[in-house]
This record gives sequence, structure tokens and C-alpha cells, in this order.
Amino acid sequence: MTSWHARLVSSDVDFGGAPLLRGEFRLDSGHGEVVSATLFLSALGVVEAWVNGKKASEDLLTPGWSAYEWRVRYAEVNVSSLVGATTVLGLALGNGWYRGRLTWTGASGLYGDELAGFAELRVRFADGHEQVFGTDSSWTAGASATTSNDLYDGQDIDARKYDDAWLAPGFASPEWVGVHVLDDGLSRLEPYVAPPVRKQMELAPVKVWESPSGKVLVDFGQNLVGWVRTEVAGPEGTVVTLRHAEVLEHGELGTRPLRTAEATDRFTLSGGADVFEPRFTFHGFQYVEVAGWPGGAGALRDLGGLTAVVISSDLLRTGTLETSNPLLNKLHENTVWGMRGNFVDVPTDCPQRDERLGWTGDIAAFAPSACFLFDSRDFLRDWLRDLALEQQHQDGIVPYVVPDVLKYVEHSAELPDLDTTALWSDAAVWVPWALWQAYGDRRVLEEAFPSMLAHARRLRQLLSANGLWDTGFQFGDWLDPDAAPEQPAEAKADRHVVATLCAYRTADLLARTAEILGDAAAAAEFRGMADGLRTAFNQHYVQGGVITSDCATVYALAIVFGILGEADVEFAGDRLAGLVEAAGHRISTGFAGTPFVTDALTATGHLDTAYGLLLQTECPSWLYPVTKGATTIWERWDSMLPDGTINPGGMTSFNHYALGAVVDWLHRCVGGLAPLEPGYGRILVAPQPGGGLTWAKTTLETPHGFVSVRWQLQEDEMHIAVTIPTGAAAILRLPGAEDEVIPAGDHERRLPWKSNASTIAAEV
Repeated sequence: MTSWHARLVSSDVDFGGAPLLRGEFRLDSGHGEVVSATLFLSALGVVEAWVNGKKASEDLLTPGWSAYEWRVRYAEVNVSSLVGATTVLGLALGNGWYRGRLTWTGASGLYGDELAGFAELRVRFADGHEQVFGTDSSWTAGASATTSNDLYDGQDIDARKYDDAWLAPGFASPEWVGVHVLDDGLSRLEPYVAPPVRKQMELAPVKVWESPSGKVLVDFGQNLVGWVRTEVAGPEGTVVTLRHAEVLEHGELGTRPLRTAEATDRFTLSGGADVFEPRFTFHGFQYVEVAGWPGGAGALRDLGGLTAVVISSDLLRTGTLETSNPLLNKLHENTVWGMRGNFVDVPTDCPQRDERLGWTGDIAAFAPSACFLFDSRDFLRDWLRDLALEQQHQDGIVPYVVPDVLKYVEHSAELPDLDTTALWSDAAVWVPWALWQAYGDRRVLEEAFPSMLAHARRLRQLLSANGLWDTGFQFGDWLDPDAAPEQPAEAKADRHVVATLCAYRTADLLARTAEILGDAAAAAEFRGMADGLRTAFNQHYVQGGVITSDCATVYALAIVFGILGEADVEFAGDRLAGLVEAAGHRISTGFAGTPFVTDALTATGHLDTAYGLLLQTECPSWLYPVTKGATTIWERWDSMLPDGTINPGGMTSFNHYALGAVVDWLHRCVGGLAPLEPGYGRILVAPQPGGGLTWAKTTLETPHGFVSVRWQLQEDEMHIAVTIPTGAAAILRLPGAEDEVIPAGDHERRLPWKSNASTIAAEV
């Protein structure tokens, strides 16, 4: 454990929830030049730091959101170029997740009622001497230009209160007050595992106009997450108000899906040229309603002044896909934007309304896609640490959300008291497994194994005497498109069939994990559990090949998870294809079935049906939102109804990555790129053209290097070009041809092609 000199300190006056903290010191003399200066930074709340008037780093919302009861992260920043003979450290605090509003209940301060900052600067000199300075009782505190701040509601900034004098040596003011040291042993402090949140890009408005009611509206052309930097000049005391939303309805800002989140920033002008950047909040939006702009809509159109700042955890983009179908390309791009906006320190369900929680079911479904699109290893490893901590303190139960703030609020009848639930709690096993497959990093499984074991053993206790998981609360096939808007759990798939299938997959993956880690006893334990679940499922839920509730989701899960006897797999595939075709190739699955339905069709020889489902544009379908102008993945298949009105349900988001999990199949089956062993040391190159596509290109930065697969159909020939990195090898599997082992390097092949050529089953 690190021995800290600094302490968590809190201002004696709250100053509207955004105090400034200041400390000043002189470098020790006689030790030569400064060799290094490292700032360790954290807070109860969120914090930004300055050293001698310069921003210490570009990190945002430090220290992010973790299971604060047991774990508060700190950032480590190199500030060697910023220290001087006299050095001033300055901190600005905001409420963040620690004290701001969380959940739809209106609750705030769930972790604590007092903000605090922590900074420790360690300066090392040429002769080896180290000087340490940090937050303690000698610091002072004052008011900032931020008069209120909340992640849901927005930030108010009064430019008349801007004054950088507090960052200069020798500053003193009678309006500044003392600080007090919190009684905190700092045992919760630990370093980040995940990358920090940072600015990713900036977008200019694409349109400014007046709505039918006379409101000034601005369109940034993309549903994004971040804020609007505002550059404006006007009379002193003028208040410019920016309200954010994802969509328009009846030509006006569509704010109903925000529920109680105000998503509004207010800027009070100084009378000069002002620049406002509300860095203690973030919004999910494409449109902004602007009120109070000097000169109105005309001046805003003529002079600009608004720039959307896109933020996300700073993840490296690793995977791409392009095809000959523009709608499909847009679907893929929308999934990328949905992930970018919901990977803001925690993998959230949505980034705009009064929720923004780390729902475990969403990431359980999406993790394989996330690991292809971006390097998600450390981001999800960090989140899994919080999952394990919550689980340890809740009798082995993996909560619905991580970090779990729902334990502090009263649950409604729709969300009963916490217990283990299928798919959601299974994130404890499914997410580490997705990381293992993507990166081949044994450390991931080793770190997660105790949590995986605890979840599976808890789950086993919930099985009935008949061997099924047929009791207790389940989300089931959440957001089945045939469910009523206010009944999102009322799916066609029997929720206990879904639960038993998920339990089987969890037991199977845990047995495989134990084998990888060399734990023979655990491998036998969970292989036995999986075998028992398979027997019970086939005995009680499969009659003549028909699975109880006889709908797409139960067949998809049963096929992909491998629970059926060999004789029933063909029937299940044919039945699934028949159901999809009977529905006119419209989607009929929710959160549980959607990630697996195209794989199940492909694996059972129904590739054309999978493509028909993929390329459908009528509602409900993956491409319907694209035809409606979506730039991210929607929460509901019909978040926007065909008539252009917002779904009447009280839970509707236009940026929700879960249903974008189909891109995992796109990468493997359309693009033709999949791991044959964890981490892509051996690669399967097996594109399966269909749906009228004439070409596709997939690329991925794997742990072994860059992989590329491009195929093209030209008249009666298929041309494929493949790049395999050094240290890896691939199996090339093409329709109508024998498997070929190809080594590292660039390869091209041509083979005869007929549009009605037989297809092959992908490895699921």
C-alpha cells in the first residue's frame, strides 16, 4: 500500500458544489535540477488540477466512477515541465457521480455529502532528494465561476466570477476560507486500470434555425456525448441557456426521453468576449435549443460560436468494417458512436437521461463487439474490479448495475430487491470470457476467476430440484419488440427458459476457464453443473424438438450455447428460420436473443435467412433506425415510430449499444475475420457473402499485429486479399474450397463463384 503524505481535504464552505482548492510551496534548494515531478490526483467528486497556472493534464472527470465505498482511483500525471521555484497547485472540484444526482429516483449524495480533493506532488532532484507537497490543512478554498453542476442537469457558469489570480504565487483573498482534513486513511486509493476520459474530437453545427414555436435550434449532425463549448460576447449579465436532446419531435426539441434530467447549461456573460466549457457535466445530444443568444438566431447563424466537444474514455480504435451496402456501413458506424458515447468511464446503458448506469446485461451482450471495435481490455478489467467488489459485499450477488447505486434507492415493483438474474449477473463470466477470446490475456481470467466462481456457485443454489432455473425475478428477453411500450420484460420467450439457457452457458464457460487455469476440481465441478442443466433443459423444455415458448430467442440461444442434442439442432435451426421468415424477416428478439440470432441461423445452414434478417429495413429491424436518420443505436427497435413521433414508453433512449451486438457477427461472418484461438494467434478467415453484397473489408489490430480481410465478387469469381501479422497464422475457409493454412504475410486468392453457391457454417 502506498504511504501518502497528502490527505483528502474539503472546503469549509461548499461554494455551490464547485469549490477551488489552493496550495503553494517553494522547491528545496541545494539539490540541483528537478529531474521529475509527478502529481497524484484524486477526489471525492471530480477534479481538475493546475500547476503554476497550467492545466496538469487533459484528463476529464477524474477520478471517474468506481465502487467508491471500497475503491477510489487516482491519476498519475507527469508535471515536470510545470513546477518552478515557487509552485502553486490548484484544484477545481465538481459533484460528479460521488455527490451528484444518480438514478431516476431523484436521489443525490448517495456516496457522501462532502466533496474533497486529493493531490500529492513528488519532486525528485538531480542528487536523488525527493520533496513531497500535497493537500493538507494549510490549503485554502474559494468560490469558482461555476455556480452549480450536475451530470444529469448541467452546469451553470458565471463569467463575471472568472479570475485566475488564485493560481499565481502570493495570492490571498478575504473571501477565501480554510479547509479541513477528512478522517480517511486513504486505503481506498488505487491507480487507474482503465484509460482516462478525454476529448476525442470536435464537431461544428450543420444547421441553425428557428422551430415552429420560435425557439432557436442547432443541429450538430451526430448524436454524441460531451458538451458545447460556447464563444460569445454580449451585455454583462446576459444569460445564454443551452438545452440538449437527442431528437426532434414535431419540429421542437424532444426532451421527454430525458425524463427528469434537465440537460441544461446556463452561461452568464461578463460583458466581454467569453468562452464557456462545462467540463463538470456531459450530455447525450445531437440538438441544442439556445435561448438568450445576443442577436438571436440570425447572429448565431452568422457568427458561429458553438462547438460540440465529444468525450469518451480514451480507447484505441482497433476494428473496422466496410461493405458494398451503405445502410450496413451506417449501422456499423452507429454502433461505434454508441459505444464511444457509453464508454465514459463506465459501460453505461445510455448517456442522456436520468440513469446512465453500468447495467450488467448490456455489456454482457455487447462485450465481444466492444473488444473488436476498440481496445477495451483495460477499460473492462477496471470495471470488473468494481463488479467483484460489489459482489463480495452482497453475498455473491452480481448486481443489476456496476457500480451499484441501486442498493441505496427504493426499488419499484418492476425492479424487485436484488438477486442473481440471468444475462445481467452473468456478466461476471461472459465479459471476462469475451476479453480472453479477444486478447488471449490469461491475467484477465486469473483476476476474474474468484468472481466467476462466486457467481456460478450462487446461481447453482437458485436452481430448483428439477435442475432448472425456474424461480425468481428475471429480465428475460428484455425489450422484445412485440412487448407493449410500458411492459419491456413481457417477452415471447419464457423467462425461465432463457434463464436456464444462460445458466448453462455460464457453467460451460466456467468449466472451460477452470481448464485453462489448470483447476481440475473446478473444471469437473462446473462441467457437472453444465451437464445437469443440459439434461434438465432437454427433459423439461424440449418436446419433439420444440422448445417451450417456441420463439426465435429460445432457439437462437439453444443453438449457439450448444445445449441441444445433436438430433434436435437441425430441427431448431429449421424452426428458427421458419419463425424469422414468417415474421417477414423482421426482428422478434430482445436483449437476450439479438446477439445470437444471426449466428444461430448461420450455424444451421440458413445464411440467406440471416442476411434477410440483417438487411430488413421495415420496423422492427437493425436498419429501420438507419432509414430514420439514426446516428447511434437505439434502445428500442422503435424508439422513433414510423410517423416521426417518439415511442410513448417512459423508457426510450436513442443511444444504447446493446442491440448493436450484431456487429460481432458482421465482423466474423460478413467480414470473415474471427479468432481460432484466444488473442488471434491463429485466425479464421471465412467470409460468407450473401444478401447481395459484392464486397466487404474488415481490419483489426490484434495483439499480434494488423489483420486485414477484403473480398470482392466479380461476375463469376471471388477475389480475396488477406494480411496476417508476423507470429500468427490463419485458416482460409472459402465456400466450395478446401481449408488452407496460410502463414504470416499478404495473400491473394481467386476462385470460381456462383451467386447460388452453397454456403458454409461459421464456427460459433
